[in-house]
Formats: sequence, structure tokens, C-alpha cells
Amino acid sequence: MRLTFLGTGTSFGVPVVGCDCPVCLSADPADTRTRHGALLELEGGNLLIDSPPELRMQLLATQTTAVDAVWFTHDHADHCHGIDDLRAFTTRNRPDIPAYVPDIYENQFRTRFNYIFNDEYQPPKGTIKPRIELCSFGPDVPVDILGQQFSPVVVPHGPQYSYGFRVGNLGYVTDGKSLPDEALAALKGVSVLVLNALWFGRPHPTHFNVEEAVEAAALVGAENTFLTHISHKVTHKELIEKLPVNVRPAYDGLKVEIN
Repeated sequence: MRLTFLGTGTSFGVPVVGCDCPVCLSADPADTRTRHGALLELEGGNLLIDSPPELRMQLLATQTTAVDAVWFTHDHADHCHGIDDLRAFTTRNRPDIPAYVPDIYENQFRTRFNYIFNDEYQPPKGTIKPRIELCSFGPDVPVDILGQQFSPVVVPHGPQYSYGFRVGNLGYVTDGKSLPDEALAALKGVSVLVLNALWFGRPHPTHFNVEEAVEAAALVGAENTFLTHISHKVTHKELIEKLPVNVRPAYDGLKVEIN
């Protein structure tokens, strides 16, 4: 199993438009963070985690040639508004892509992307739309995807919820503010953990800051934790210097092998 971080930034991305802070002007490639997305390579195929607005560029940068399924964590724009780029994988008579969406967000996906999920709509002759099968799932039942069992890990995200997962030795959580007892229990025993973390210091109402993410990682006890969804308030170098040895910042393009 191999995890590739496609995008490790917040909804603003880094650099932020019009910002001249040191991080946004940084020459370090690790400080350029497109919006959140990841690719999990399994024996049965490639699972895309979210479809951010930069999806096309992320897939080109990582030379990704196949997406066989998608896991959507929630319905925020920075996590799903690149969905149309999946057309590249469903043209040329390829099979429809199953997209796994939390059941609480199914209606939002069907409404927002009606042209995709309304089978009665057919694009004009000579044009195409993504061929995606919407598969909703609940918080308590494991989901079989590409030959692997995915257990949903539900975390609060302000007034909403974000749906991470555990598969094998990987626990993946983004856009969370805490790890409830049920989430901790589901994540216990993973060797690799992914958590979101905005910045040092100031708390945020819907996301972990770095200190909160480090505390959550300690509760889970994974061998290695990678931080993603990082803002322009902190450099990659600063994170490397200040984080515990088993907690590291992810960066766009980072690949992690998981036994």
C-alpha cells in the first residue's frame, strides 16, 4: 500500500493569492501547498481521497494514470470541486468510477453536481460528462473498496463532520477538530496516521492546530504521523524543527509506503 499526498494545503492553498508573507514567498518547494487530496495505491487499484480544485495539475505532477474509486471526506469546496477532472478517466469507454460519499452529504453532491449524478441529463452530442457512480455510506459500517475494508472514522469539523477512514495499518483523518472516543478506538494500532494541522498556537474552531494534532497523535500512538492541510502561517522547515521525531509535515508529492 502506498500513499501519495497530492495536496497538503488549506482551502486557500499556499501561496495565498495576494499574500506577501514569508511562507507565500518561500523558495522551498515544500512550502507550496495545493488544496487537500491524496492517492492510495492498493493491489486492487487506486483510491483518490477527495477531488480538490487543482486535481488535474496534481495528477499530472504525480504522473497518475488511473483512478479506480474516490473517497470523499465531506462536501466543502476545497475537497470536491475538482470532481469534473475525473472525466479524464471515464472517457474512452472506461468503467464508471464509484465515488464513496458520507450519507449525510449525498443530497449536497446530487444537487451541486446534478449534471453528473442525474442520469436523465445527457450532455450535448460531441461533449462528455464524468461517469461516476455515487455510493453513500454511513458512519458505523465498514465499506469494501477495491478489495480492502475501509472503516469510517468520523470526526467533528465545526458544525459538520468529516469522514476519515482506517484501512489496514493506515489511519487517515483530515479537517477534524478532535478525535472522539469512537475515532480513537478505530485508529488504535495503525502504523501510519494522517492528521490535519493548520498552524502553531492559536486554536481554530473547526481544525486542529499543530499542538492539538500532536496531542491527538500521541493518543493514537502510531509509529509515524504525517500532518496535512497546513496553512501559510508556518514553513515546512519550522515544522521539521519543532515537531516530535515521529510526527512529520507532509508535502505535495510525498510518497509513504505502508506495510
